[in-house]
Amino acid sequence: MDVIGLLSGLVGIPSFSKEEGAACDYLFKWLGDNGFTDVHRVGNNLWMESEPASSKPTLLLNAHIDTVRPAGGYTRDPFLPSIEDGRLFGLGTNDDGGSLAAMLEAYSVLSGRPQPYRLVYSVSAEEEICGRGGFDLLLSDLGKVDFGVIGEPTGMAMAVAERGLMVLDCTARGKSGHAAREEGVNAIYEALEDIDWFRNHHFERVSEFLGPVKMSVTMISAGTQHNVVPDECKFVVDVRPNGMYSNVELLGLVKAAVKCDVKERSTRIGSSHLDLGHPAVVRGLSMGLRPFGSPTTSNQALCPFPTLKIGPGDSARSHAPDEYIGIEEISRGAATYVALLDGLEL
Repeated sequence: MDVIGLLSGLVGIPSFSKEEGAACDYLFKWLGDNGFTDVHRVGNNLWMESEPASSKPTLLLNAHIDTVRPAGGYTRDPFLPSIEDGRLFGLGTNDDGGSLAAMLEAYSVLSGRPQPYRLVYSVSAEEEICGRGGFDLLLSDLGKVDFGVIGEPTGMAMAVAERGLMVLDCTARGKSGHAAREEGVNAIYEALEDIDWFRNHHFERVSEFLGPVKMSVTMISAGTQHNVVPDECKFVVDVRPNGMYSNVELLGLVKAAVKCDVKERSTRIGSSHLDLGHPAVVRGLSMGLRPFGSPTTSNQALCPFPTLKIGPGDSARSHAPDEYIGIEEISRGAATYVALLDGLEL
């Protein structure tokens, strides 16, 4: 199975988020031509299973097919694949083509052996923008999933925790009046106490790998002119959960602590945390795989089940000019997936 040829073909097909149709067509046909006859498609997402759903637990492999647009500074054509010194160059090779290819090789091996789980291989769209036409749409077709392996360039280290994101729009209210007289209630002053809370509050649960929850006030707006006491002060808070709280739980704690009105833009992009006692982590540790906490967001954020993020490549190459993946990185990644998951009891 020539996964390097597959990946080279995908490089030549632009697949920006929400524009993955042609790349998905290509991959769908390639899978059929290479003996994978029962491939399902929903939107621009593909999946196939080792066996029908049953009482067995389901283990999901997932990589994404979309890419960001080429960064400035490319010295090569980002859509012209080339192999030099054992490296395949081209947009999307590292993020996330290496995982897509290595997981496919691993799926081919693992699905050919009896496993204590139903194995699903999936490729999703819109990962780079957390779009609703991607992983969410795919999951609606799969049924219950018990454990997920999310392919991202981690150098085959195990991301057992990943930061999430929640953006809060806050409004402190006062009463307008003339600035020259002792009139009104200044909404800016009303906001200061809450802003100080966001700056200094420390949530109790701290992640071994990600540390504390991070909160940063990043935007503020108030007032109409210099001589009017403002009756409203709006500010934005960037919240980065640490896997020890759900976004909904954090939102409730924030609302209970501050006086201003708090409106979340979304609680969808959650953080994740996988216990070091999970069977996949225990095996990975026995193989010498390093656990770490990831600051970058992936499809882990959308998973309502335990996940491990691991894949070939280097996160530092993602979204950077002259992106590449090592050919040997892909083959080592596939072998590591097989060793990590073969016969794993969930």
